[in-house]
Amino acid sequence: MKNVLKNILKSDQTVFSFKDLYLRFKDVDKDKLKSKLNYYVKTGDLYHIRRGLYAKNSDYDRFELATKIFIPSYISFETVLVSAGIIFQYYSQIFVATYQSREIECDNKIYIFRRLSDTILTNFNGINIIKNYSIASKERAFLDVVYLYREYHFDNLDPLDWDIVFNILPIYQTKSIEQRVNRYYKSFKNQK
Repeated sequence: MKNVLKNILKSDQTVFSFKDLYLRFKDVDKDKLKSKLNYYVKTGDLYHIRRGLYAKNSDYDRFELATKIFIPSYISFETVLVSAGIIFQYYSQIFVATYQSREIECDNKIYIFRRLSDTILTNFNGINIIKNYSIASKERAFLDVVYLYREYHFDNLDPLDWDIVFNILPIYQTKSIEQRVNRYYKSFKNQK
């Protein structure tokens, strides 16, 4: 039991769910682990983010938290598109693909979860694992947005690698998505 905090602090993770910790410390009784975590929070050794989620301190990785709230999930949509320069509108929220749609405010940050079908969500084509979270490539994020919205304004399609877009496209398994992607591609080509 003494090694619980030491083990947590040595980890490269910044965010831990109670489930993560319970699986890591299999030999520790569930109730004892809960009380130990509560003790660490009270003494300031751990930071309590929300029910069932803890961090080493208040300077934790927000993307890591976003993908721990609902599992499976990955960072996508506007969060990736803004950083890739595909859309120019700034969003302070973090957008996450998962199995349900919900908006959650946690530790003064808003997380927007958008639902994707299980077959899309669990397909890792175009998903990168960075540190302790998963994030969509710009091509996958583009396709996720096209999947959810019939019409969407993209400011700059230059950063996309269209070969990768068309390689990932079959996981969406619908003609309407294919047609929309082809329209965006033709528009992009006509602007060149």
